[in-house]
Order: sequence, then structure tokens, then C-alpha cells
Amino acid sequence: MSFNNLETLYRQVIMDHYKNPRNRGALQGDALTVDMNNPTCGDRIQLQMQIEDGVVKDAKFEGEGCSISMSSASMMTQAIKGKKIAEALEMSKVFSEMMLGEEVDSNTDLGDAQALSGVSQFPARIKCATLAWKAMEKGVNDK
Repeated sequence: MSFNNLETLYRQVIMDHYKNPRNRGALQGDALTVDMNNPTCGDRIQLQMQIEDGVVKDAKFEGEGCSISMSSASMMTQAIKGKKIAEALEMSKVFSEMMLGEEVDSNTDLGDAQALSGVSQFPARIKCATLAWKAMEKGVNDK
């Protein structure tokens, strides 16, 4: 697949998550809640997670922001569901490395979040892409 075709596919995946976000809304019952924002651009997110026996049973988000920020939140909530906390944190580490343009561990499946790899070429947008992931890290580390 050529670079242009791959870039087009990635854009389509990002826009699909933006226009049709997965896991948008609020969790019912007891949930770990984290509010974060990116003051440089105004993106904000409220992430909720239900964690049982060290596993992310469910995750949802609400918020406002650019297509990168909201797509990333959608992708992240999909990716971490059913994962052990250690696995979710490893995914976040790999995602952050990818955003910095570093070589990443190919054994870690980021799901659709892989489509955000091109954001690394736009330093001003990296905080948009990592906002939801940082919220997840803060939530599980503060727990």
C-alpha cells in the first residue's frame, strides 16, 4: 500500500471516530472519574472507568475538542476495555512514544489508535492526541 493510500485510510479512521465516537457518554454506578483539559487549545475530557480486579471493565468519555482529541479518546476507550491495568499503562507508554516519533514495540496492539501515528509530525497537536491517554494514566495511578 502506498504512503498516500495509507495516509487516506488513517484520515478516514480518525474522522470515523470523530463523527461516530465509540464509548461516548457516562457510566452508571461507581466509576473512577478523571477530568483533564489542554489549556493551549481548549480540549477537555471527562474519562470514566469501571475497574474490577485490576481489569478495565468499561470506559466512557465526555468532552469537547478537536477531531484529533476526540478521536483519540474514542480509540483509547475501545483499546483499553478488557485490559489489565498494567496492559493499559503499557499501551499508553507505547502511544506516547509513537507521538514522539520514537520506534515503538510492535507487540503492543494499539488498535485504531495506530492511525494517529502521523500526529507526531505536528508537535502542536501531540497534546491533543495524548489527552485521553494521560487522563487514563492519571486515573489508574491515583487509584
